[in-house]
Amino acid sequence: MLLVSGCIGQDEVLEPSATPTASATVPVPSAEASPTTEATPVATVTPTEAATPAPTAGATAEPTPTGTAGSSEACTGTEDNREFFGDVAEAFDLPVYCAVLPDGWAVESGQYRSAGGGWMVIAYQGPGRAGFELHEGAHCAEGDSCTPDGPDTGTTAFGDQPGTLVTANDGRYAVVVDRGEQISWMAVGHGVDLQTFKAFAANLVRVED
Repeated sequence: MLLVSGCIGQDEVLEPSATPTASATVPVPSAEASPTTEATPVATVTPTEAATPAPTAGATAEPTPTGTAGSSEACTGTEDNREFFGDVAEAFDLPVYCAVLPDGWAVESGQYRSAGGGWMVIAYQGPGRAGFELHEGAHCAEGDSCTPDGPDTGTTAFGDQPGTLVTANDGRYAVVVDRGEQISWMAVGHGVDLQTFKAFAANLVRVED
């Protein structure tokens, strides 16, 4: 297994050892957005075997920002995945969040770049091809939210920050913080119900490695 840490102006990529079925995703910024002459390091990831199904229903109470901050050891995934989050937190001058998900969820793919303001995109896959994604930093062009199309349906937590909840027209859910700004944060979920999605977003850990 090869693990290469990213550095300034360079990508770090996480890919599964077996190519999973593609899931619906939000547009990811292209490498051309932040030119670099460096080669793109690649890290291979073995997804965790599904053990128990993801919850399909949650408490009806609105989740509140958890305010949780701590080590990448709390992050869902393998040791390589957790080291990836530690590298991102060290490279960025902005809050970096990881998901803490139930058994049966694993990292599907992930990438970050520290140049151009810094951005990270990571996707998790759960039972039944359910998905949960995090988009952080300068992952959108300024003035463009990159949020799935659909109405705003209130507020909900993104880790320790309040965010805007979006019910997308294609059945996905999203929560976005600082939409339209150069630096923003967004979680997107599909194949899970609304309360489960809110719980996942509220339980994000702000990594302080």
